[in-house]
Amino acid sequence: MNNDNKKENYEHNKPAGLFADKAYEATPNTANSTLKSAVTQDNQLLSTEPLTTTTSMTRKTIANGEPLKLAVVGHTNTGKTSILRTLLRDVYFGEVKNEAATTRHVEQAKLTDSQTGEVLVVLYDTPGLEDASGLMDWLEDNTASRRDGIERLQQFLAADIAQGGDAQNSNEDYSQEAKVIRQLLASDMAIYVVDAREPVLGKYKDELAILSWAAIPVMPVFNFTDAQDANIDEWQTMLARRNLHISTRFDSVAFEFADEMRLWQNLATMLTHSEMLEQLMARRTEDWAQLYDEANIIIADFLINVAAFVREIGEDDDPMPVLQQMQEAVRQSERAMQNNLLNLYKFYDNDVAATPLELKAYQQDPFDPELLKSYGIRTTSGAAAGALLGLGIDAAALGTTLGLGAAIGGIAGGLLSNTSSIADRITGVKRLYIDPATLTLLATRAIDLLTALRHRGHAATDATQLLYKGEKSSIEQSLDDESTTVTPWPTHKLPSELKKARGKPQWSSLSSGKSEQAQLLRADMAWSLASKLLSYKPEQ
Repeated sequence: MNNDNKKENYEHNKPAGLFADKAYEATPNTANSTLKSAVTQDNQLLSTEPLTTTTSMTRKTIANGEPLKLAVVGHTNTGKTSILRTLLRDVYFGEVKNEAATTRHVEQAKLTDSQTGEVLVVLYDTPGLEDASGLMDWLEDNTASRRDGIERLQQFLAADIAQGGDAQNSNEDYSQEAKVIRQLLASDMAIYVVDAREPVLGKYKDELAILSWAAIPVMPVFNFTDAQDANIDEWQTMLARRNLHISTRFDSVAFEFADEMRLWQNLATMLTHSEMLEQLMARRTEDWAQLYDEANIIIADFLINVAAFVREIGEDDDPMPVLQQMQEAVRQSERAMQNNLLNLYKFYDNDVAATPLELKAYQQDPFDPELLKSYGIRTTSGAAAGALLGLGIDAAALGTTLGLGAAIGGIAGGLLSNTSSIADRITGVKRLYIDPATLTLLATRAIDLLTALRHRGHAATDATQLLYKGEKSSIEQSLDDESTTVTPWPTHKLPSELKKARGKPQWSSLSSGKSEQAQLLRADMAWSLASKLLSYKPEQ
């Protein structure tokens, strides 16, 4: 499926709540304005903006029960659209490129209550401020200093240079700044996005001076805070000199849910009526916790499905063909589980946003003995290393599994008298299961992927943009230090739910081929195991 089709399917099935809800209806904010529509290649209306301005432009003060109109402003290429993508949980919102002036028009999106559908916040992504210093010079030369800031900005919006240049000096083009100011005057408040890696320069001071004239609360938000060359202290000193004492950190790539909550909380402290933001925070906190519960159920269901997977062979049959089939079935099942997690958190395996699955560590074969070794996972005594590592012949579902190499050797040596049921010995049947070592590895990889997704912003365009707070993922830790044990449980102490699954082949769609029926049969065990996974990998 190509990227356009994926986006079309996404728009058709787009959920509410934590995720983006783009506005497709024109909502002019000035009287008698000529509107210009920003249309995508799919002919979907993303935003509207007035081309001409009137001096009667007014803004309503936010009142109880009204959605907050929040403008996202800042210099070009500071990550305004990136921050919106992460807030909206929408990899398709706007366009993110490592170049200036990517956003050329105002785009609108809504945050809604996932339970009621009520619009709580309307977000406006604005073009970057390209030449605030030049605009400040024009304002100083062409507007009266005795007038208030809004009057001076309105005078600018009425001038020819706000429309793309004048007849006398065609080099003066402040149309992009005009779009920002026009939206600023129509909003309740704004966040000023700062690239924390940038030094404090005069052009940024001029931008803040112009924004202050709009007479609405402005809160600086530091983006790319995880970078080692961040200059946050210098920025905060400059901001304090301009009476901007409330700021927050929100990295659009190295995401922290607690940072998002602080962003909304800090905005709420700047408002007289903050009911909508308080409602938003409460709902998003509930939704975030629910996502985590659902993710752990997905992982638990996958593990039980694999644990119950069994194939029977004759005592004298060559196990290799069957083992290879089982391995491939488990690989496909793991990939399906990983994609379910990606979709749950609204990451898509496409060209828009690279996923953690593109990291080499996630692409390694779970049956690779070197991968088991790197995690510090050891099979039970007697297991042989090599291609067969990770599969075994179970002891009549009693949880005592020999490595396959030892089991095959035991068949010839008559050592399996205690590892097969009486019925199996009579019928000459051997049962092949996935062994504890492989189950432990699959659980570890799934939990690690979930942790990565919960700390990954939707603006991440590089698969290596996975780490957060300067820490390494457990996969990378294990690859660096072979003695590091990062598994959720010791290999020889599988959770009771996985042990019980060994005696329930009907629970596995891999065994029966009946996907829906098998899933219903293992549902209760999946819920039980999911609750244990929460304690194995606690999340904030």
